Amino acid sequence: MTTRPLQLHGLLYKLSECKSCRRFLYTLVGPARSGIPSKSKQRFGQQRCAAGTLPGPHRAHSRCRAASGATQSAAAAPVTAHDPSPNPSVPASASSNGTGARAGAGALTFQEAVARLQQYWAAQGCAVWLPHNSEVGAGTMNPATFLRVLGPERWRVCYVEPSVRPDDSRYGENPNRLQQHTQFQVILKPDPGNPQDLYLGSLEALGIDTCAHDVRFVEDNWENPALGAWGLGWEVWMDGQEVTQYTYFQQAGGQALPVPAVEITYGLERILMALQGVTHFRDIRFTAGLTYGEMLLQNEYEMSCYNMDRADVASQRQLFTLFQQEADRLLDARLPIPAYGQLLRLSQAFNVLDARGAVGVTERATCFAAMRGLARRVAQLWLERREELGYPLGQAPALAAPPMPRLSAGEPAPAAADLVVEVGCEELPPADADAAVAQLRERVPALLARLRLSHGAIAVHSTPRRLAVSVAAVATSQPDVEESVRGPPAKVAFGADGAPSKALTGFCAKIGADPAGVEARADAKGVEYVWATRREPGRPAAEVLTEELGALVGGLVFGRSMRWNSEVTFSRPVRWLLALHGSRVLPFAFGPLRAGPSTRLLRSDMAAEAQLADAASYLPRLEAAGITLCAERRTSDIWAGAQAAAAAAGGAVPESARGELLSEVAALVEAPTVLAGSFDAAFLALPREVLVTVMRKHQRYFPVCDAEGALLPAFVTVANGPVDVPTVRAGSEAVLRARFEDAQFFHRADLATPLEAMHAAATAATAARLARADLASALVTEMTALAGVMGRHYALAEGQPPEVAQAIYESVLPRQAGDELPRSPAGILVAVADRLDSLVGLCAAGCMPTASADPFGLRRSAYGMLEALVANNVCLDLPAAVGAAADLQAVATPPEARAAVVEFVTRRLEQLLVDGGCCVEGVRAALAERGADPALAAATARELQLELDAGAEGRLPRVMAALARPTRIVRGKEADCAPAVDEALFDSPQEAQLWKALRGVRGNVDPGMSIAAWLQAVEPLVEPVDAFFHSVFVMCEDAAVRANRLALLCEVAALPRGVLDLAQLPGF
Repeated sequence: MTTRPLQLHGLLYKLSECKSCRRFLYTLVGPARSGIPSKSKQRFGQQRCAAGTLPGPHRAHSRCRAASGATQSAAAAPVTAHDPSPNPSVPASASSNGTGARAGAGALTFQEAVARLQQYWAAQGCAVWLPHNSEVGAGTMNPATFLRVLGPERWRVCYVEPSVRPDDSRYGENPNRLQQHTQFQVILKPDPGNPQDLYLGSLEALGIDTCAHDVRFVEDNWENPALGAWGLGWEVWMDGQEVTQYTYFQQAGGQALPVPAVEITYGLERILMALQGVTHFRDIRFTAGLTYGEMLLQNEYEMSCYNMDRADVASQRQLFTLFQQEADRLLDARLPIPAYGQLLRLSQAFNVLDARGAVGVTERATCFAAMRGLARRVAQLWLERREELGYPLGQAPALAAPPMPRLSAGEPAPAAADLVVEVGCEELPPADADAAVAQLRERVPALLARLRLSHGAIAVHSTPRRLAVSVAAVATSQPDVEESVRGPPAKVAFGADGAPSKALTGFCAKIGADPAGVEARADAKGVEYVWATRREPGRPAAEVLTEELGALVGGLVFGRSMRWNSEVTFSRPVRWLLALHGSRVLPFAFGPLRAGPSTRLLRSDMAAEAQLADAASYLPRLEAAGITLCAERRTSDIWAGAQAAAAAAGGAVPESARGELLSEVAALVEAPTVLAGSFDAAFLALPREVLVTVMRKHQRYFPVCDAEGALLPAFVTVANGPVDVPTVRAGSEAVLRARFEDAQFFHRADLATPLEAMHAAATAATAARLARADLASALVTEMTALAGVMGRHYALAEGQPPEVAQAIYESVLPRQAGDELPRSPAGILVAVADRLDSLVGLCAAGCMPTASADPFGLRRSAYGMLEALVANNVCLDLPAAVGAAADLQAVATPPEARAAVVEFVTRRLEQLLVDGGCCVEGVRAALAERGADPALAAATARELQLELDAGAEGRLPRVMAALARPTRIVRGKEADCAPAVDEALFDSPQEAQLWKALRGVRGNVDPGMSIAAWLQAVEPLVEPVDAFFHSVFVMCEDAAVRANRLALLCEVAALPRGVLDLAQLPGF
């Protein structure tokens, strides 16, 4: 019990750091006082990774990745960058406008870099677009991206976009963060097949030797809820610094994209600070005679004053409403482009409100719902207008695999030969690579067994760019199969004249047997049957493997898959396939690719592609190129190298880094190069946890400690492939310095603010340390009912603030049924955290209640926690909160234990709501969709009860009746539905009317809306649904029309998702 207050204290902060639980504190204390950054959901809003030195080309074989002559000329004059010993800080004597630093005089200026990128991408067929004429938060929001990625039309564009993030305002003081930063945006639609190579060529065009630097693609999936957009991709790191976001769009405006687009977004300030070797954005050379600070520092300061201090909240709210109304009006007028302009303006109004700390959790959800609804309607209308215009830019063609080559007999094959199959990808996320390896280790032996191919040892490996299967001694041919098969009874197998009957001839035809060769045999019961011998000659292994390997690759399942240039999906784009059985190529197809005899090596290798003579040469060729295929060997090599590098710095890498950090680093490289770096010892004044978190979580660096465990001013990092070590070390040190400077900036700002002024969680944290301490007092030991009461008394007596004393008292509430509930924000937070800690910890220890016993009172504890949340209408993501509590337990809390706690609490919530007067069917309907948020589920159940009480006169029965039939028809037929509704297949006006009504309704439906609002939004669909079923036969003969009608009904049936489960209600 002595450790419990500290554990509870940690849980409070774990909850406050959990993204899913931040709204908990927002609801309690409001964003302005919560102390939790109100972050924008956009990309490149955190300009934290900057400052560094990137020396120019170090090797004669530095190469441009693009093929065109114009591109090569753009990259032909690489810029020699600044001396690799950057000044660690801007001297105080430097001008506040940034006139003092002229580092990296030989590097490109800001405007030269822009011109170089425009020239490069124009040579790749991109139109050079212009920045949007109103404020946007990211280049993605420019219509040249958001609208143009929709639909099937081709589109290639590049442009500079000043991106405004009010929440990142720092008055120009922070060296790495700006409220207006500059992005360079590139859109390639469709995927050109080599976008990574084109991107690397653009770095060469900027004078960056990609062979000398450690350039890596690190998983970073993107989404923008306000625009209904998401994609999969990477951050691009150069020597540890994020310089680009690289994304394959999968959805925009709530619309799945038929032709995924590649988005490349450069952070120009980051790149130019690194190229020029400066440590503050104001010192970037904008032109030969002007710095960035001279150009824009006043703008940065004054706009920060506006965003953070002067913007009028009431006016911004009014602007949000006005822009929303104008967008609605323009959409009704079928003008998607000006309507989208109004959406951008209201988005900016929201961002200003957010920066002012004026957006609470409920208002945030409402604003996001409004923006998401408008984005969906804009996207739908844009698609309609482009279709009406006949897609003037032309439609991207569908890609298919090249024709299947004829398999030649070749030389006489040996009895067995090694098999190697490699799937070459753009960089796989570590978790997806692990998942694929696990599946292949299970499925490859099963496949070979099914194909009747004998084999030796099987090895499955992965690196960031490849999945590889190697099988020793695979038979070159299947064995012949001969088996005896039972046919029809003998009495019906022959006619009266002894001739074979139709039953016998049909049986023989089915198995390929001669009727004259059958024989009659009696079974155990004495009944005679005819038996025939089925003979199946074995086929060459090359044939059967070629037929099956495509399905093996396509059958791999990932947590989140993507499309890139065809209908096939995978974790990341597949760019090459290798398949060899001995010396024979197995040309199986996957998407538009066919397997061949070639693999790819490191991008920096002179021979980026290698053709193999046979399967046995695969592993030696990779090893000769420096690639370590085996993940276990990479891990051990990295650990040994990291410890050696740390020892050279006078320390060691702590054993705690051997877990997740080591595994992740090993999954991010395929040719490890371990190197050490250092940082200014002055940063050691920051809290240790801050320094370690920056190194491990943000940079994937290993910290270095001395023999007593104290941090040393050193780190170890791992580059991918042979690099110029001094260059990478300098860049890694620079980005770490920038990270630490950020932390130092925030730390100083925090220390300048009284703790109690930061947020109510500070009160909760103090109360958490002292809560239950009174259990050790003599008075409470004697009279346990005074727990909490005496805690409050003792806290006041020793001079603790009254709000802390009250939170200590409220932490034990409610003590029994009907007791008072905690009401103060800090009291609610401590009470909920305390009960979560008990529930999760005791479940992990195997102490969950049984049907007959609850010795620790966990039912009462869960019930009391839920009462506190529901009565105060406090939002909490229950699964995330349980996970946060589980991470702090002294005992391991496996996923099944966490799930058991969530289920246990959900059942208590069901009982609480039923006890409160809601019918059990309504409660279950609410919990099915909203059970993860107890307060929202309770509000939903109560609203639903009011609708049920209204009976036949209410709106609920009409809506239920309208949605019931579509739901029943499509249940179990999801696989038969078309992937999307095709208006061209409508053959009755009722289908078109239902589709039009559905699109209007869908734009007004949001998962967070009330039941009354949902019914109001869905009710206009009742009559079109009734008319549809009166006139349309869904399961018609035409398969395409039938699938299209089922798809339409699937869309209708999906309307309650996120709101309630109508199937739980009586009469549905």
